[in-house]
Amino acid sequence: MKLRIARSQAEIGPLRSAWERLYSPERHTIFQTFAWNRLAAEMFSGRERPHVIYAENAGGAALIPAAIASDRISFLGEALFDYRDVLTAGDGSALASAWLELARLGLPLSVPGLRFAADWREFNLRPFSEAPCIQVSEGAHFNAAHARAGRLVRRLERVGVKLKRADGSATELLHGIYLRKAVQFGSDNLFLDRQRVEFLLRAAALAPTAVDVFTLEAGEMIAALVTLRDGAVRRFYTTWFDDAWSHYSPGTALLFEVTRRSLAEGLNCDYMTGSQPHKRRFATRSVPLFRAEASAEELARIAGQPAERAA
Repeated sequence: MKLRIARSQAEIGPLRSAWERLYSPERHTIFQTFAWNRLAAEMFSGRERPHVIYAENAGGAALIPAAIASDRISFLGEALFDYRDVLTAGDGSALASAWLELARLGLPLSVPGLRFAADWREFNLRPFSEAPCIQVSEGAHFNAAHARAGRLVRRLERVGVKLKRADGSATELLHGIYLRKAVQFGSDNLFLDRQRVEFLLRAAALAPTAVDVFTLEAGEMIAALVTLRDGAVRRFYTTWFDDAWSHYSPGTALLFEVTRRSLAEGLNCDYMTGSQPHKRRFATRSVPLFRAEASAEELARIAGQPAERAA
């Protein structure tokens, strides 16, 4: 058995080749990539201590991107990763060994945002949320089904509003969007936290072509949509609109137009966590999301060892 534990960003670095071998575009998302997790380990180490476990044996390999925060086990990504999962290959014995090592911490576990529950059957799985989406195969009738939203786009065009597009290298634009987003909902807002905004700016710069920023502008920005290109999927990560233009529904118009263009480009659209009305309006289905939980004793039982106390 080969076992490695990475407790810092520097220690995660040598896991890159193994991490990227285990990453599966069919199962995993951008939130399981090595680059995003290493950056999260660097930037949020004061809030969640990395405790990434890699196990490998003759039957396969497994990686758990764990972190310790507030005397519990979670996964790297602080509050910014929508989806979480382990990375595995083989017969499952390596994953069992990795859970065994994690259980030695003697701490409870809580991991939200699971899209696939196959490797989590022994945990307490509770409904967490859902992710509305629309597939390319369902896009043939999209325009006709949402003719009213199309009229919103044309009405904005008639008053001189233009759609613009940038990539992840547009740091100043992204910063401006998140500054506006921070004040949109008052104190209950992730983006009031400057460190989270800095993470997103740096993450976008890691692979600028994987980030598409769409804006509606009329001399100034009136709506924005930050999306992540993840293989054949466009993930709609952040939306914002100017309340002063609310009678034109610029947020809805932008969501419609980017969805329309994405489907035309052959991309599936993932509106991500939350079943808000503006997402359900265009979605044709939703992916259920779960939270996995286990007490220290339950995690020890799942791992097949007596519970230990954290040092």
